[in-house]
Amino acid sequence: MVVPARNAEWPAGQVEYVSIAEPDREMRFRALYADAYGDVLRFAQRRVHPSQAEDVAADAFLVVWRRLDDAPKAPNDVRAWLFGITRYCLLNTRRGDGRRQALAVRVAETAPSVGLAVGLDADLVAQRIDLAAAWRRLSETGQEALSLAVFEDLSSPQAARVLGITPASYRLRLLRARRALRRQLDLAGSPSCMQMETQP
Repeated sequence: MVVPARNAEWPAGQVEYVSIAEPDREMRFRALYADAYGDVLRFAQRRVHPSQAEDVAADAFLVVWRRLDDAPKAPNDVRAWLFGITRYCLLNTRRGDGRRQALAVRVAETAPSVGLAVGLDADLVAQRIDLAAAWRRLSETGQEALSLAVFEDLSSPQAARVLGITPASYRLRLLRARRALRRQLDLAGSPSCMQMETQP
């Protein structure tokens, strides 16, 4: 809402128009922020160093405030819309470091801590290490497609909205990424691969 404001020091008749946030708009934003901040922060933490994730989330919510009227009505669509905004904030933040680093998805450390390793099955630890290694060998596009489906639990139309592509294009990317990950995992389990890893 825009309202006229009058300053006593101004000449008579001079008025400045000041924008005041509508209470309903502010309440909608506060509710959205309370509901989605954790998801947006985790989305950013998987893509940048944790020390930068809060800044990215803050930038994203600044854009959300400006574009609040563009927000979809369905809750799951709002989440995808927020991830799309956050993704573009990430790209802007990391532009100097190059597109590859901006889209890379970070996977948890491959080596479990000593306390965790005591109770874990050796096969499970080996599978986790193989998965982390296979993930690193995927393209950035494949990592992004899989992360939106697996980590963010988005449907194809929602993930497509995040990436700015059609749902059919996203499903094709996801299919290719799954196949590439399966090939990498199969390669990691092959005897020739194990021999190469054990040789100096």
